[in-house]
Amino acid sequence: MTERDPVPTQPASSDLPADQPPPVTPWPTSAPGAPAPARRRTPPAAWLVALALAALIGSLLFVSGYLVAGGSSPTGCSAPNETFAAFCDAYSKLKHDYVDPLDDAKLAQGAIQGMFQNGVADPFSGYMTPADYQRALGDLSGKFSGIGAEMAVKNLKNPSDLAACTKLSDICVLVVVSPFAGSPAEQAGLKPGDIVSAVDGVSVNGSTVSDEVAKVRGPSGTKVNLTIGRDKRTFDVAITRAEITTREVESRMIDGHVGYVALHGFSDSVPGQFHDALKQLLSRGATQIIFDLRDNPGGFIVAAQKIASEFIGSGLIFTQQSAGNSITQWKALGGGLATDPKIRVVVLVNNGSASASEIVSAALQETNRATIIGEHTFGKNTVQVWAPLEDGGGVRITISRWFTPEHHSVHPDGVQPTIAVTIPAGTPPEKDLVLDRALAYLATQVVRSGASPSPTVSPAAALPVGALVGWDPGGQQRVFA
Repeated sequence: MTERDPVPTQPASSDLPADQPPPVTPWPTSAPGAPAPARRRTPPAAWLVALALAALIGSLLFVSGYLVAGGSSPTGCSAPNETFAAFCDAYSKLKHDYVDPLDDAKLAQGAIQGMFQNGVADPFSGYMTPADYQRALGDLSGKFSGIGAEMAVKNLKNPSDLAACTKLSDICVLVVVSPFAGSPAEQAGLKPGDIVSAVDGVSVNGSTVSDEVAKVRGPSGTKVNLTIGRDKRTFDVAITRAEITTREVESRMIDGHVGYVALHGFSDSVPGQFHDALKQLLSRGATQIIFDLRDNPGGFIVAAQKIASEFIGSGLIFTQQSAGNSITQWKALGGGLATDPKIRVVVLVNNGSASASEIVSAALQETNRATIIGEHTFGKNTVQVWAPLEDGGGVRITISRWFTPEHHSVHPDGVQPTIAVTIPAGTPPEKDLVLDRALAYLATQVVRSGASPSPTVSPAAALPVGALVGWDPGGQQRVFA
């Protein structure tokens, strides 16, 4: 959101403070001390001329007002209806009277942002600038041009307090979480834990993570120079950007029989990545699955349907309710890898699990296919369609709401965990209490033929609706560069 510019103060005269207007000199009507002139009788003909002129001026003002209300202003602003006439009037006055030159592009962007922020009571509908829109489209497609590294903010003073790190500084630093395998970042020698202190020679301090990631990204084949801090050394690394496919799936085996798979988004490429990771875990002997959706902000609902169908063999996954009470049912696709109830499934969630994450976790819970462990989810029950604008930016507009298989809504309370885990303040980030609780729970489960987990809580869950996306870029904690 943008702050409003302060109301400009009137320029001060040489003898007055800035907050007081200069004195107004009255127009002299006669010489000082001279007697007032006698009032003269106006001839009737003059009155008739005056009345005729007043009528003509009034007609012109009326026509002018009509044109402004339904047509174009002198600046070329065309009002779609009378309600927007004041907008064109304000634009005309700004262009004509403002003391400094104005940028029409900035005025237009501000007007669009204001229309969404003040006119639409929905935090998930809004305007995206050209840079934000293109970056978001890259995130959703699962592909972008950059160096191929996962980055995050780290609070060096208090690692558990990331909320304090709204801007980068000497305390809140930009770190490399890990370079992608085979990426330009890996080939250039970047390592997990490296601190990025400058991009192309400009310090990152005072900036935001998203702004710096935008600088690191760029057209394939171009170079970016990063200043890296590692082991008390500081050095520069030149990296040539390339086309990158995001790594949104992580997987590994735990204790020889538990397959762990984490999902960081629901882009176009995720279902294939998730299918391959799950297949590999099962082939390595996994009989229990921990599915980690923590801090996953969501994505395409088609991706959510495909992911849920890996665990749910048939039946309803969610319903979508659009304008005019139009209902669409999204059902399991069949042929999933882990639909066998003998494969125990646990889903990890927290307050950052939103949208498509809530579709999947609610569906697995209500179909008795999984036990949900952690914190309640974000509570987002809407889906947005994204559309480009002529300036290269875009808008996201809420088009529908979604509901769980049992027609619950996740708004505002989110999906409630079957087993709640509270993270005490000051818990070190490397101590994963939720994962520990999931492993302890699975250790108590006895696999029985034909058995399935029994949920203890019915979730208050709402499923994202809409044909395209339910994604909130503000919910991301980690970013790809």
